[in-house]
Amino acid sequence: MDIREAIKINAMRWYQFVVLIICILLTMIDGYEIIVMPFVMPHLAKAWKLSPVEIGYLLSASVAGMAIGAVIVSPLADRIGRRRHILLCLVLVTVGMLLTSMSRSMVELLVFRAFAGLFIGGIISSINVLLSEYCSDKRRGFIMGLYGVGLPLGSALAGSAVGPLVREYSWRGPFVFGGLLTLILLVIVFAFLPESIDYLIARRPKRALEKYNRIADRLCYPHATVLPNAETSTGGHSIATTLQSIFGSTMGCRTSYLWLGYAGLIAAFYFANTWTAKLIADASGVPEFGIRVGALVMYGGVIGAVVFALLSLKLRPVVVTALILFGGAVTYSLYASNFRNTGLAVPLSVLVGLFSGGGVVAFYAISPAIYPAIVRSTAVGLMLGFGRTVAVAVPIGTGYLLRLGWTPSTLYQGFGGILAAAAVFALLLDRTRSEPEGNAGTYEPTQKRV
Repeated sequence: MDIREAIKINAMRWYQFVVLIICILLTMIDGYEIIVMPFVMPHLAKAWKLSPVEIGYLLSASVAGMAIGAVIVSPLADRIGRRRHILLCLVLVTVGMLLTSMSRSMVELLVFRAFAGLFIGGIISSINVLLSEYCSDKRRGFIMGLYGVGLPLGSALAGSAVGPLVREYSWRGPFVFGGLLTLILLVIVFAFLPESIDYLIARRPKRALEKYNRIADRLCYPHATVLPNAETSTGGHSIATTLQSIFGSTMGCRTSYLWLGYAGLIAAFYFANTWTAKLIADASGVPEFGIRVGALVMYGGVIGAVVFALLSLKLRPVVVTALILFGGAVTYSLYASNFRNTGLAVPLSVLVGLFSGGGVVAFYAISPAIYPAIVRSTAVGLMLGFGRTVAVAVPIGTGYLLRLGWTPSTLYQGFGGILAAAAVFALLLDRTRSEPEGNAGTYEPTQKRV
């Protein structure tokens, strides 16, 4: 029996939900890592007397690391396996978080934040791809939507934990806490997370059949005496062939639409999630209120992930993605008009999180199925890297724009327009789909899938 085909056509089994839970926990680390610095920033800026430009550079340090890691570290998963890749990244994220907590200067803080971001950026594509491969075709959009709650949950955890940890241990406490959480997850992944079945069949590493049958046991499928045949040759998959699989022919259009839509979404996401707490704190004069509002953005992201999951049961996931992005454009514009109205800012912050966080979940869900398995981690990693490269400029650029006199309202209006453009790219991506209507959200590349 080919387990890949059995997973696609059969109902989800208990071990597939174990994989889902572990992947949710892993993305919580990403969410925590993204938000811990912005939430610590009001306290750190006061303690170190930082200027807006210095704040922007610190907020961008981990984002820059994520962008580089997505491009450089992610492709390693296609060679060494998703599971081993995730374990390696977790070790180095733990080191980066703990080193951050020991920083004594601006330079050290920048370097250690970028180092941790490097491996956070590298790990996400492996998580996305691994979970997607363990989903049935019928429930892929729904399961990937549920998986998406991990990112905003991790960010909400940061929002809830930062205040007490800072009061007890100064701004360094949240980074020690994050390092310990990552270490615990490292143990969980080592004990329970399986390897990618597609990787075992396509690359055929040592003891591949043994690992394949171990997964079969956990899924309650019969053993195989030999590995299923790969549908394409795995030998000599060169850089040129990889690039052809991602950018060649029809795939070039799909990749362009996907990347441009994701870049617009992630720029708006990072603006809202890195600057909202500080801007609200400045507007209200109460740092704690800024942190609470920032946390509401994160909880809104949890709701957004669930909304995406539920809508994906009825609509194609790419169409749901476009709807969420259009909703974000409207909400950002409303937020711009009511930024200083604390009564309206609170509920609108939840909606900002719903649409920006839901958008991230949406792109995580739709991207793996677009590409063939043998280049899937590389392709998704490049998408993440492209988007986060754009996002690197957002916190820094916001700092400069504020210094030049731009208002928070103007900034939110601008990012609302960017979200509207991202929604258009999502609709263009949907027009390239070639799957039957009953297989919503799946794309059949010009190359055969392995």
